[in-house]
Amino acid sequence: MRGVAYRGLTRIEGPVVITARSKNVGFNEVVAVYDRDEGRRLGRVVDISEDWTAVQIFGSTTGLDADDTRVEFLGRPMELRVGSGLLGRVFNGLGEPIDGYGAIFSSTCLDVNGLPINPYARVYPRDFIQTGISAIDGMNTLIRGQKLPIFSGNGLPHNRLAAQIVRQAKILAADESFVVIFCAMGIKYDVARFFLDDFERSGVLAKVVIFLSLADAPSLERLIAPRCALTAAEYLAYEKNMHVLVVMTDMTNYCEALREVSSIRGEVPSRKGYPGYLYSDLAALYERAGKIQGSTGSITQIPILTMPNDDISHPIPDLSGYITEGQIVLDRELSQRGMYPPVAGLPSLSRLMKDGIGPGMTREDHKDVASQLFAAYSKVKQVRNLASIIGEEELSAEDKQYLRFGERFEQVFLSQGEDENRDIGQTLDLGWRVLKEIPREELVRINPEFIKKYLDSPAEATVLQSQEVRHLSQEAS
Repeated sequence: MRGVAYRGLTRIEGPVVITARSKNVGFNEVVAVYDRDEGRRLGRVVDISEDWTAVQIFGSTTGLDADDTRVEFLGRPMELRVGSGLLGRVFNGLGEPIDGYGAIFSSTCLDVNGLPINPYARVYPRDFIQTGISAIDGMNTLIRGQKLPIFSGNGLPHNRLAAQIVRQAKILAADESFVVIFCAMGIKYDVARFFLDDFERSGVLAKVVIFLSLADAPSLERLIAPRCALTAAEYLAYEKNMHVLVVMTDMTNYCEALREVSSIRGEVPSRKGYPGYLYSDLAALYERAGKIQGSTGSITQIPILTMPNDDISHPIPDLSGYITEGQIVLDRELSQRGMYPPVAGLPSLSRLMKDGIGPGMTREDHKDVASQLFAAYSKVKQVRNLASIIGEEELSAEDKQYLRFGERFEQVFLSQGEDENRDIGQTLDLGWRVLKEIPREELVRINPEFIKKYLDSPAEATVLQSQEVRHLSQEAS
């Protein structure tokens, strides 16, 4: 019977309480737990058998007594109240307002676990998102509806990069900006403060919805926070037809909380102690991005995860790479040399890039330039390894040209200011400029017509670029 309270617990194990009642109880159902003083705490059902139900409390179980505790099954899943008043608000990981303004005025509540999207209803992502960052726009293009994580390490500027993307991202063809959902999981207060200050400084705070589950919050709250954030994103994208950019940091903290909860429940561990369902759990979050038929809105995800010991083969980045459509990998060596953003040229990848660039979307030479830059930079890595063995003075003239190209590529193309917003035309022109450093006969991945048009006649190329950008703007209007 729903809404009926039962008195007494079988046992208490950390944040998990076990009750003997299990009739008509559903998995992930919300539970109200009352102590002897009628203090109310919320939890959710995390395990069920024929004879008992395991409930994990959102918070501490301190003060609960097995005999005097009262448990009420509320008969509904965890829900988030949504409405037009979401924008500009700050919530905790459970979707409760913490900015002092009370609950939003709306009667609409949505299940935070989301609803499965019919694969047939999904629209293939194709719209180019201009972030203003050459390393991303030129070689690892972000597409509207894509999930493109940032693989980083402790001390690397992933937060600064994510903030810059939030400030500058727009859909080039429509010249539209994004509504931002920012979700913090297990991060320190100073990191959260950095994002809040940056949103306020850049003037986007009124278009941001913030969910904060900081380092001192309970583990279970970290698991609920991204689900609340994505529920808000789905409402704004599919009900209000907005373009939503979801930034989630740090997914490593989320996975650590998942491992902790799994250990408390006594589940058999898998790789590195993480539960065997880590892949499906991450997929349940990542797959809530995209575009669907019947709505002009979209959800684009940028999860941030810090790789333990910079190990890209660790289970968290490894499984994330299988689920998402690429990754932006930050390189510690580049960062130590003072470069920003320190985006690693070769490990970084955008699997949807090929469908969002080219004539009518970016520029006709984009695919060829990106392919040639990848190939040339790969050769640079080989030459540097060879130079470390035999010495740079023993290299051939061609190899030395590639070394010069590598320096120019990193200093001119990859490096840029934190507030520098380059359009795609500037990015591609910089690509042509650094490609001048390698022999002409090595440009085998570029259409000869493009070489003649953009490399031999830079002035003409600039005019053509301006005409093309102007043409795109006219089409959009």
